[in-house]
Amino acid sequence: MVASPEVVQKISELRQQLRYHNHRYYVLDDPQISDEAYDGIFRSLLALEQEYPELMTPDSPTQRVGGEPIPAFTSVTHAVPMLSLGNVFSSEELRDFERKVRERLPDDGQPLEYCAELKLDGLAISLIYEQGRFVYGATRGDGISGEDISHNLRTIRNLPLQLQIPNPPTLLEVRGEVLMPRAGFQRLNAEAAERGEKTFANPRNAAAGSVRQLDPAMAARRPLAFYAYSVARIEGGGLPDTQYEVLQWLKQAGFSLSDDIRVGSGLDFVESFYRDIQQRRDSLPFDIDGVVIKINSLQRQQQLGFVSREPRWATAYKFPAQRAVTTVESVSFQVGRTGALTPVARLQPVFVGGVTVSNVTLHNMDEVRRLGLHVGDKVEVCRAGDVIPKVERVVEVAADAQDVVLPACCPVCSAELVQEEGGVVVRCSGDYSCDAQILRRLAHFVSRKAMDIEGLGERWLEQFLDAGLVSSSADLYGLTVERLLAAGLEGMGERLAANLVEAIARSRETNLPRFIYALGIRGVGESTSLALAQHFGDLRPLMAATQEQLLEVPDIGEVSAAWIIRYFAEPAHQELIAAFERGGVVWKPLERHHEQPLAGQTWVLTGTLSAMGRDEAKARLQKLGAKVSGSVSKKTTVVVAGEAAGSKLEDANRLGVAVWDEAQLLELFTVHGVR
Repeated sequence: MVASPEVVQKISELRQQLRYHNHRYYVLDDPQISDEAYDGIFRSLLALEQEYPELMTPDSPTQRVGGEPIPAFTSVTHAVPMLSLGNVFSSEELRDFERKVRERLPDDGQPLEYCAELKLDGLAISLIYEQGRFVYGATRGDGISGEDISHNLRTIRNLPLQLQIPNPPTLLEVRGEVLMPRAGFQRLNAEAAERGEKTFANPRNAAAGSVRQLDPAMAARRPLAFYAYSVARIEGGGLPDTQYEVLQWLKQAGFSLSDDIRVGSGLDFVESFYRDIQQRRDSLPFDIDGVVIKINSLQRQQQLGFVSREPRWATAYKFPAQRAVTTVESVSFQVGRTGALTPVARLQPVFVGGVTVSNVTLHNMDEVRRLGLHVGDKVEVCRAGDVIPKVERVVEVAADAQDVVLPACCPVCSAELVQEEGGVVVRCSGDYSCDAQILRRLAHFVSRKAMDIEGLGERWLEQFLDAGLVSSSADLYGLTVERLLAAGLEGMGERLAANLVEAIARSRETNLPRFIYALGIRGVGESTSLALAQHFGDLRPLMAATQEQLLEVPDIGEVSAAWIIRYFAEPAHQELIAAFERGGVVWKPLERHHEQPLAGQTWVLTGTLSAMGRDEAKARLQKLGAKVSGSVSKKTTVVVAGEAAGSKLEDANRLGVAVWDEAQLLELFTVHGVR
């Protein structure tokens, strides 16, 4: 049926009404009609779109309820890298930040004007609008590329699908945070608890998990919100002159902003804003972990530019780690995939920084001795960066304190414990007879950076082991739907069994660096796996490599070489690789980057990079032909200096070696299409 002009006009009017009332309700918190009246308009529009499906558009308000699930996430490359902010934690560090800003600006004798905002504790998102319509949105990812989560973002009620301004720019990229307000989080967890389902640890985890669902209907049921904080790109339009005015422009366009945005001059203003927000932190409608200050003038922002991983014109003034005192009830020892024993403090549960903490790693026995920790002691626990629980110090030694003592043998398999001379780590010698090591190796093998077997977590791997279905990672490739169903595993149904078997089958075709990494060789991470694959080209030459041959590989030292040789010399490991081949596992030849513009050059990475880890940066440089060294010499071509770069940066300056910041490195990768 062809729609008449009257129907087209009616649909347009209904959409405009819904957009207007959505904005009043979700952004301005000032509804003008009842929920019943809104539902009536919505149902009218939905009925017309169902009758005339050719008139359906992606930005229609009816599309917020969630469409069909997508098969998988796709990658999106950010036109402007999503770098992170630097941090300051004290008044001294704040003054140092302003000093560095002033050094790069003309001295006009006036206090610097800042725009002060909240540091929202959510998930950083980039939104793209074309001709005023939302086109797609992506996660930050590694800063260079993220995942397209448009199907979930369309369900967020306060995220405008169409800009609410006349003559919108032809292209607009808005950055902000997806978060879950505290009230919605508490309601979500209460409802999950009533259904007997697992609850979320904190609002940030709930928000991140919600936007990474393949089924948008799931995200549509979650109480998510989007708050904008900047414009990354604009074409076919202009922006005001200051950060504060840009935010107000975004508000006019339909975006939600925090109520706590202020403009003022000098560090006294910043300190006052910081103290005010810190005092009101617990009463805010959402979680934050500090405040953000930005030079208000956009012109000055451009003059200051970027350094390494962050803008020079902005920083996060972080709140101190949240702390609490509790009691050490016991200390147990976990066994990792390489046999390492890690002491874990079992604490009387305590609420710290929004989560209940009951277990904290103590890393090794040297750390236990450094802390002077005993079972029964009262300890101070903090969440460093409001994320990682850590025992900060012993507050009070218990009257009946018990020493933390290493077990006489492996707590899982009873094998002898060994410690290398001069080493810190104690290991179980049980190897393939130790169920804990087998489980950890299996978990490593199926992980995303290894064989990437989707849906196969430790819960299932543990049941597979208990049921005798697997004793090594190669056994996974012999599993069938029938075997999984016959094993009587708790929660295993026919559909789930089929999905797991299919995911295992997909992983049979991999590449050499992934497969080397998946083997779990001690000391061989992602970067080293790539270097080994590039050098040897195939697994057999690597398996037969001598120490001299291994030492030819960049950054392989004598210790790493010894571990690699020892691994492949083990008959059990040789049989494991043969079992993989019998199971149909194949690794493709390494896909070498066709350009080698850095061939013959030596690069050095120092300090902390924000967009990616140093291992990943190293791997990308190696794809371009560079040798990545751990020390600076006259033969070094470039030193890439991240945050807190130390003696290597000093050496580069002394020797006259070129120094790049992270922004230059990211531009190099973008130009040559290296990911």
